Amino acid sequence: MQEILNSRGYMKEEFPFWITRTEQGSLAEHGHEFVELVYVVKGKGSHIFQGTRYDIRAGDVFIINPGEIHAYDVEQGEKMEIINCLFMPSFISDALLRELEITTSMDYFYVHPFLKHDVRFNHHLNLLGQEAASVLTLLDSMIREIGARVLGHTTVIKLQLVELLVLLSRYYALMHSRKSYASPRQLDRVMTARRIYGYLERSFDKKITLQSLSGLFNVSTRQLNRIMREEFHKSVFDVLHEIRIERAKRMLAESDEKVIAVAASVGYDDPSFFSRLFVRHAGCSPSEFRSGAHA
Repeated sequence: MQEILNSRGYMKEEFPFWITRTEQGSLAEHGHEFVELVYVVKGKGSHIFQGTRYDIRAGDVFIINPGEIHAYDVEQGEKMEIINCLFMPSFISDALLRELEITTSMDYFYVHPFLKHDVRFNHHLNLLGQEAASVLTLLDSMIREIGARVLGHTTVIKLQLVELLVLLSRYYALMHSRKSYASPRQLDRVMTARRIYGYLERSFDKKITLQSLSGLFNVSTRQLNRIMREEFHKSVFDVLHEIRIERAKRMLAESDEKVIAVAASVGYDDPSFFSRLFVRHAGCSPSEFRSGAHA
């Protein structure tokens, strides 16, 4: 018999919302009376949804509606970090969506799965690059807001959640338009580019060369940058530097590691090169960024 979780252990009646960032291990089948939006920050595992198992990995986003049964399976030795965003269906009303001029012309798989009983979630997104960064920024902001609970935090969180759902709806529509108009060859190139991006996100701290990527993905070194530019408008190493600098920002904000140690942790042996790259991407030095983050 599956456990049905109620909202009382997670959120207050007057503000039916909760969000947390946590390491997710295996979890038995269960349902709940609230909506659960899940973003996989890093790692991988399996998600069992309504009896069907599918693999999940960093960048995956999905919504579980009230009453739907799901579970997680994470292999021993593997780690999976997720952000769990929980809210009651009443948290975002139709009236608020109308006020914000969100109409039925939008794709409602993400904006409305919990408001329309005849529509249920049956897809998930995998986000990379700027799409993933935008979603993670919103989720992290909501985590900070609910932690600090300063004046107006409830309004900020509600608006940020609506923004998040609208963004997901946009990405979902974009994903389907790419599939609709792309030839099999184009789809193959898109998938190769996304697999390369995923590998760079997982292996950002390792020494990476065009030759090593060419061997891993069976693509010539000349084609690698062309494929990445077509999908992400950046070269392989532009993407890698972007990923590394974003990781470095997080380390600078969340730890007291010296800049030289942070540089080494994200794959740069030359601290001067790291600092120049950081300034180019962030607009300030690593030390200045840390001071601003802790201000």
